[in-house]
Amino acid sequence: MKAKMIAIKNVASVFCLGLAGLAQAAIPIQHWTQPSGAGVWLVESPTVPMVDVRIEFDAGGRRDPAAQAGLASAGAAMLAKGIRAVGNDPALDENALGEAWADLGASFGGGDSGDQLSFSLRSLTYPDLLARAAALAARQLGEPAYPADVWTRERERRVAALREANTRPATVAARTYKQAVYGSHPYGYDIDEQTLARIAVADLQAWHARSLRACRARVSIVGAVTRAQADALATQLLARLPAGACEALPPVAEVQSLAAAAEQHIPFESAQAHVLIGQPGITRADPDYFTLTVGNYILGGGGFVSRLTEEVREKRGLSYSVYSYFNPGLHAGAFTIGLQTRPDQAAQAVQVAREVLRRFVANGPTEAELKAAKDNLIGGFAIRLDNNRKLLDNVANIAAHGLPLNYLDTWTRQVDKVTVADIKAAFARTLQPERMVTVVVGGRP
Repeated sequence: MKAKMIAIKNVASVFCLGLAGLAQAAIPIQHWTQPSGAGVWLVESPTVPMVDVRIEFDAGGRRDPAAQAGLASAGAAMLAKGIRAVGNDPALDENALGEAWADLGASFGGGDSGDQLSFSLRSLTYPDLLARAAALAARQLGEPAYPADVWTRERERRVAALREANTRPATVAARTYKQAVYGSHPYGYDIDEQTLARIAVADLQAWHARSLRACRARVSIVGAVTRAQADALATQLLARLPAGACEALPPVAEVQSLAAAAEQHIPFESAQAHVLIGQPGITRADPDYFTLTVGNYILGGGGFVSRLTEEVREKRGLSYSVYSYFNPGLHAGAFTIGLQTRPDQAAQAVQVAREVLRRFVANGPTEAELKAAKDNLIGGFAIRLDNNRKLLDNVANIAAHGLPLNYLDTWTRQVDKVTVADIKAAFARTLQPERMVTVVVGGRP
């Protein structure tokens, strides 16, 4: 086992070197649809005998019932807690399953991102290893045991973790902010002790049966496999899931715009006040995506070179760090400004951050700021692809959002063509500083 893990680390290092060169050239992404309906996206990289696979389903938390928020997250996590016996294949409890993966020197696991249910496999491609790793992953994906005693234990553990998290101001701020921005949309659902208590083993089993279907799978593969090998690998990984055609999934409502500004100040005994300001932003399919990405780098996404940092930290010393970001998804994810400050400075910090945003939306950036942002974003593009997992993340992003196969090849051109006028217009269309949510957690009543 130790030798296998050393081998994986060694080949991973070589693989990263190969990807660094790949990032400088065109990245050929192949795509096809299997007879089952599953889509496959592949980047061949024969440098070293390793493969990374991402399997995704439209079955994330946005499809949870409101009363059972956390169902997708729990269902995905419980896949690693045991496999039931099927035919000649024996049952494996969570310890035996973990040992089986360790013996292979491979890894498999997954979780819920909100929009998607995602599972990742990493293995060497030696025939005696990859076939066994794919077979084990297929069983874990398609034949979970969902043992009742383990779910009871895991539910108690999750409840304990939630209670502990609620003692931290950052958790309280994030939960309050999410609910204020998203309202009744599933993005705003709160997983708590009550919603977890409503999830029984039968619910997990029913969720698995309806959510994990081969016809709805998107399989992204990066590594030392040919198209034929990748197709066979995808087929093997999905072989134990229900087959047959899939009916269309019901639509999920869109995030509603905010009707008016709202402020919540929550007392909390903490050294720092946590501040979040924002509103619903954009979907990943929004045509302003690149323009807003470049503009936000200037506003608050560029770290110590951003406007927010200059005004809030450098000029006034109100916060060590301040940032802004868009979080686009299948629905309008939040635009957020965040910072921490002394409770007695929170009001001033909020005022300054709002004013910086208001001026930026009204006037846009300068030409000098735009040039510096482009230089940093374009110059750092290769870092987005300098290891196989980062490349896999990008390929899976293309698969999830229906982006063109040459998306990575044209990324720098999309950034380079953004103008000051584009940014000003896009921010004016997207953000309404006078109608944002402000949450401050910290300070005395």
